Amino acid sequence: MDGDRVEIDGGIMEGGGQILRVSTALSCVLGLPLRVRRIRAGRSQPGLRPQHLSGLEIVRDLCDGKLNGGEIGSTEITFTPGKIKGGTHIADTKTAGSVCLLMQVAMPCVLFAASPSELHLKGGTNAEMAPQIDYTVMVFKPIVEKFNFTFNCDIKRRGYYPKGGGEVVVQMSPVKELSPINLTERGTVTKIYGRAFVAGALPIKLAKDMSAAAVRCIRREIRDLYINIQPVREPDDQAVGTGSGIIIVAETSTGCLLAGSSLGKRGKNADKVGIEAAEMLLQNLKHGGTVDDSLQDQLIIFMALAKGVSRVKSGPITLHTQTAIHFAEQLTKAKFTVTKSEEEDSSNDTYIIECQGMGMINPNL
Repeated sequence: MDGDRVEIDGGIMEGGGQILRVSTALSCVLGLPLRVRRIRAGRSQPGLRPQHLSGLEIVRDLCDGKLNGGEIGSTEITFTPGKIKGGTHIADTKTAGSVCLLMQVAMPCVLFAASPSELHLKGGTNAEMAPQIDYTVMVFKPIVEKFNFTFNCDIKRRGYYPKGGGEVVVQMSPVKELSPINLTERGTVTKIYGRAFVAGALPIKLAKDMSAAAVRCIRREIRDLYINIQPVREPDDQAVGTGSGIIIVAETSTGCLLAGSSLGKRGKNADKVGIEAAEMLLQNLKHGGTVDDSLQDQLIIFMALAKGVSRVKSGPITLHTQTAIHFAEQLTKAKFTVTKSEEEDSSNDTYIIECQGMGMINPNL
């Protein structure tokens, strides 16, 4: 069997957990045995962290696969996938490791399962270095569903750094195949909305301050739009620990969604959190793409699996996206091209990511 294993170097390009997520998910979907070496070699603490291990374990469980080297700190794993079956599965990082990153590795797998799946994902819902769960629900979900599938994401409890303790339940039915997407028309921004939240020991005033600072910042650039950023105090029975943050979404006339977000932490001024998110949103609006920096790389695996040609207009291509494309091409027969977008104002740094998808057909349906 080992002669047929796909060999992945986890230390090149972005050099982080994303390489593991993309390659394990594709290994599971395509039934390809995998070896990943030099896991997270580009990180200060290389090897598997609890969140990466939980992600590997849920993929293993989804398909009755075999995983070797699955322990914390391990820098090499081998994975042999079985048949993807669906059903109810639990992944628990037991830390503030991101539930959204668990969802990222599991979702492509359950799309090609034999029956519906219910995933109970436990850990941090609003974690640094990962999409916040609010981003996943408000931006990722409506856009990724354009590939012609739907999922339900129920936030049972929110969990914050350092303890985690959050839980989301994702329900999803399998599909026969994915449709390609065409996101090349930005349109004009029609509304801006969001939520600024506090939980645990923090007062609602902080959420109001984050929201007000963000609105002031956006107003300097965009004067005539109504901006609605709701300050929220998370109910105590629906949040574990103390946390704060903000997400702001801009919606356009063509249905594009772009966002900016930021998390509070001890000693960080609430105004600064709001301004950070607002500046990120404005930055994402400036380039004229149809997706923001956080969504860009998350769409790659679906483009690779879809049937037909997908096209997405984006801002500057992130290293995460380049990495996702590299490994998607290595594992699937998909072909990506990235070209500078010519049409408008040439001062815009926009690109068209085009993918001839492999047209994965669900063998289990």
